[in-house]
Amino acid sequence: AAANLRPGAEQKVVFITARVHPGETPSSFVCQGIIDFLVSQHPIAKVLRDHLVFKIAPMLNPDGVYLGNYRCSLMGFDLNRHWANPSPWAHPTLHGVKQLIVEMYNNPKINLEFYIDIHAHSTMMNGFMYGNIFEDEERFQRQAVFPKLLCQNAEDFSYSSTSFNRDAVKAGTGRRFLGGLLNDTSYCYTLEVSFYSYILGGPASAVPYTEEAYMKLGRNVARTFLDYYRLNSLVERPLAPTPKTR
Repeated sequence: AAANLRPGAEQKVVFITARVHPGETPSSFVCQGIIDFLVSQHPIAKVLRDHLVFKIAPMLNPDGVYLGNYRCSLMGFDLNRHWANPSPWAHPTLHGVKQLIVEMYNNPKINLEFYIDIHAHSTMMNGFMYGNIFEDEERFQRQAVFPKLLCQNAEDFSYSSTSFNRDAVKAGTGRRFLGGLLNDTSYCYTLEVSFYSYILGGPASAVPYTEEAYMKLGRNVARTFLDYYRLNSLVERPLAPTPKTR
């Protein structure tokens, strides 16, 4: 087993959730890309599995998805407004995930380092993130590191569309609630990806998203943890071919 899974080992945890809004199908493809990459034999995936623990809840609103709802659960709740006090009866998935996150937060052997909630956006292009606003300037700057690194890895990710806010209307969202609950070593983001296209180069060159392109964004999110934790030197490189002698 990886060193970080041995009993008593300290764990750095990355918690990822998706599809809290059932109509936002791209969210599932991005999440699928993350999962497929992390369980693959890719040399980067092996290093990530050795150093980090990924907890993934790929569908927070299964009943809404089953019913073909756009935003709500079976009982008509927008689950992404109920993180502050989820009911085990009315919002069981949120209740379960939140309980798990709080348990991990209270465990001195676990550092919950990232929470990323994946959504799709109906009016903006590209992938981008929402983060939180903090009074502490240094914490605010540190929070910008991951999206900046992701921007270098993913051509369809836009740092200029990434924003940090504290709108009242977003108070019950996973990112906002957990950003307030967890301490300043945890980073909470909403990862948004456009329903339709991303722009490369000039404004005229919009490229329609495909399922594969969404999954590629997921793979790039996973790879970015390698840069964030400066683990690049641990990746096994394929041996360089020996130069042919003339």
